[in-house]
Amino acid sequence: MYAGSTLRALKLLDTWVSAHQKIDRIAYAKVRQHASEDSIKLFPDRKQILAFEGMDGPDGIKRKTPAQDEPWHFLNPHDEDDTQLLEIIESHYCELVTSLRTQNKTRAGFEAAWLAHAVVDGLTPAHHYPYEQELIRLRGGSSIESRVTPKEKILMHGDTISEKMKNNWQMWGDKGLLATHFAFEWGVTIIALPLRMSRVVIDKDESKVIESKGVRQYFQHQVEKIVELKLYERFYQVGWTPALAKTVRKELLPVLIGTLATIWYAALQEAQEKP
Repeated sequence: MYAGSTLRALKLLDTWVSAHQKIDRIAYAKVRQHASEDSIKLFPDRKQILAFEGMDGPDGIKRKTPAQDEPWHFLNPHDEDDTQLLEIIESHYCELVTSLRTQNKTRAGFEAAWLAHAVVDGLTPAHHYPYEQELIRLRGGSSIESRVTPKEKILMHGDTISEKMKNNWQMWGDKGLLATHFAFEWGVTIIALPLRMSRVVIDKDESKVIESKGVRQYFQHQVEKIVELKLYERFYQVGWTPALAKTVRKELLPVLIGTLATIWYAALQEAQEKP
């Protein structure tokens, strides 16, 4: 999902027009609405969370140090062995609970923001596509870890000029791998801009499940809801349509924000229990 320009000079603008930051703000408002007056004081405030999005968020690493410790926020819902993102989410959740218990607001702000980024990306239909396999193919078999410069990230490989042109078209051209990814996420960002939180729900029953059984099971269940909508498949076939935009607004975005809010709320409740 779009997290802004990741440029320091545009950080304030990114905070208000980027999808991740918009989702964080609404989810935070929901947590604040449901948490007690005393417990919300333990949670980092909105500013402390948003400080670790954009330039200082996961997407910022892509520009600062390409392919070096870069979080991989893609998930194949049909592959039981694809657990990298699930492990990232579990790690940030546990660290958030710990930092809330120790009342380390700065660390809690970081963990809340990076947890949010992973959760939202993991629920976004564009991140369910087998992106890594396709990217490796277009790069002539080179691993994603070899993209250590901006040029390596932008230009695809090929043994001949014609093969290079073909691979770059399949990356950046009409219905190309990254072109389609960007177009879908930009559309979701625009749809999210006027969004309010009336449709967003914190599921307190699910938050108790998270506390007792962990965040992974709940997150996977939410992913299944998104997969059933087949939004990315519909977008790839016909592009943006009024019907697709309506589904994103009324079904996808409320699930994204509600899931994040529920996970944050569960972490806050768990932090107040005896370890």
